[in-house]
Amino acid sequence: MKKILIANRGEIAIRIARTAKALGISTVMVYAPADQKSEHVRYGDESVCLPGSTLAETYLNVDALIRTAQRLGADGIHPGYGFLSERPHFVEACQKAGIRFIGPSAESMRIMGDKIEARKTVDRLGVPRVPGSPGAVSTVNEAKKYAQEAGYPVLLKAAAGGGGKGMRRVEDESEIESAFEGASREALTAFGDGALYVEKYIIEPHHVEIQVFGDGQGKAVHLGERECSIQRRHQKVWEESPSPILNLHTATREKMVECAVKIASAIQYAGAGTFEFIVDGAGRFYFLEMNTRLQVEHPVSEWVSGVDLVEWQIKLASGAWTLPQQSSIEFRGASVEVRIYAEDPRSFLPAPGVMGVIRQPNGPFLRWDSAYGTSGTVTPDYDPMIAKLSVWGQTRGQAIDRLRVALDELAIEPEKHGRYRVETSLGTNLDFLKRLVRCPDVIQGNTPTDLIPKNPALTAESLGNKAPELDLVHALALAVLESTRDQRQSPRRAQDYEAQIKSSLWKRKDPVSW
Repeated sequence: MKKILIANRGEIAIRIARTAKALGISTVMVYAPADQKSEHVRYGDESVCLPGSTLAETYLNVDALIRTAQRLGADGIHPGYGFLSERPHFVEACQKAGIRFIGPSAESMRIMGDKIEARKTVDRLGVPRVPGSPGAVSTVNEAKKYAQEAGYPVLLKAAAGGGGKGMRRVEDESEIESAFEGASREALTAFGDGALYVEKYIIEPHHVEIQVFGDGQGKAVHLGERECSIQRRHQKVWEESPSPILNLHTATREKMVECAVKIASAIQYAGAGTFEFIVDGAGRFYFLEMNTRLQVEHPVSEWVSGVDLVEWQIKLASGAWTLPQQSSIEFRGASVEVRIYAEDPRSFLPAPGVMGVIRQPNGPFLRWDSAYGTSGTVTPDYDPMIAKLSVWGQTRGQAIDRLRVALDELAIEPEKHGRYRVETSLGTNLDFLKRLVRCPDVIQGNTPTDLIPKNPALTAESLGNKAPELDLVHALALAVLESTRDQRQSPRRAQDYEAQIKSSLWKRKDPVSW
C-alpha cells in the first residue's frame, strides 16, 4: 500500500499515522467540522472535512469515507478503534470498492461480535465460559430459569453491546424482573437491540485479556496478556502486563493463551484481536468475549513484546508478509498504562472544558499517546479521554515507580482566557490516578474489579481537581457576551447570562452534559 485513509480521529488516528509514515506510506485524515483545529488533522499528508454535524454524517458515514478514499487514491482504510472498527458492513463496502480494510474479515466480526454466536463458537471448541444462558433470553421467566441454574448472583448483559451499558447485577430472584426491564430498555437505546443473556457473576473477579494476531489463513500467535481489572463504571482506567493474578497461576496463563490462539485459528482470524476472560481467585478462567479490533490499551502489549501492532496490521493487509513464529516473540519486563480523562473523580462522569496548559512528563521508558499538544478543549461530543500514559520497567515494581514519577510530573493547569481574562479549566482524574498508583492493594497486585469501590479514599470528597462547574458556566456566559460584539456591554451583564445558564443546566439536572 502507498496511501491509507484513517477513518478515525484523535489519539488513535495520530498513532496510526506515525507508524504508516515510518513505513513510507502516506496518510489521509478525515475530520468533522467541529474537529477542524484538532491535533490529528495536521498529522495527515492530506486532510479532508466530512460535512455534517452528527456522527452518522461524519465518522460513521461509510459512503463519504469510501468516496474520499477513492477520490484521493487510497489503497487501504484503517478504522482504528470505536466508530466503524467492528462493523461488518464497512468491511464489505471497502471490499466492494476495491479498498483493503486493515482489520479482520466481515465473517470473523459477525461470529465474534455477536456475543451469543461467540458463546456458541467457544462451546464448540471446548473453551470454558461463564455459566449462564446459551443464547439470548426473551422473557423474565426464561431469565429466572437460567439464573437459578447458574446460581445467584448473576449478570443480565446486553447481547449486542459492551462498556457496561445494558448490564445489571441481580442478587436474587426478587430483583430479576425490574433488572430485566431496565437492562433491556438501556440496551435498546444504546445498541438498537434489547436482547439480553444471563451470566453468573464471579465473586472478586479479575479481568484479563489475551492479545492475539492472526494471518487469516488459520495461523495465529499471542502477544501475552493484559490485566484490566481496575475499572470504574465497567470501563478500564489501569491496564498492565503481565497480569498479577496470572503470575500466581502460571498454568492458567498457559491454558488461556492456548484457548485464545485456538479460537483465532479456528475462525481464520486476520489481524489484531483481543480475547477477554474472567479469572477468579482460584485461577479458574472463563471466556467473556472477543474484540475484533485494535484495543485502546494495546501499548501495554507493545511494550512487553517489542511488537508494533499497527505495523503488523498494515503489513498483513499489504500482502506478501508472513506472520512470525510464536517462538520468535520474546516477552520482557512489565508495563502499566493509565488513562487520563476529563471527568469528575468523585462520580467519574465526564467533565469537558478548556485545558489551559498540559505539562507532559518526560523520562526514559515512557510513552504519551494523546490527541492534544500543549493545550486544547475537551468537548462533550466524544469520549473525554485526554491521553494514555504508559511506562515500561524491568519489573512490575520498577514500572509502577516510573509511573508514579510521571504522574507527579504531569500537570494540566488553567490559564487566563478570553477578553475578560476569566480563568477556565476542566475536571480531570489526575489526582485520582496519583492516589491509585500509591494504593497498597495496587502495589501488591491485589486488583480485582471491585478495587475502587473497596477503597473509598481513592474518591474521597477532599480529592482535588474537581470539575469547576461554576467557572465553566461563567466562562460560557462570557463567551455568549463576546458573541454579541457589543462594546457597550460590561462584565456585569455577563452575570445575567450566567444566571440564565445556571438555571437552565440545573433544571436539566445534568450540568456536565452541556
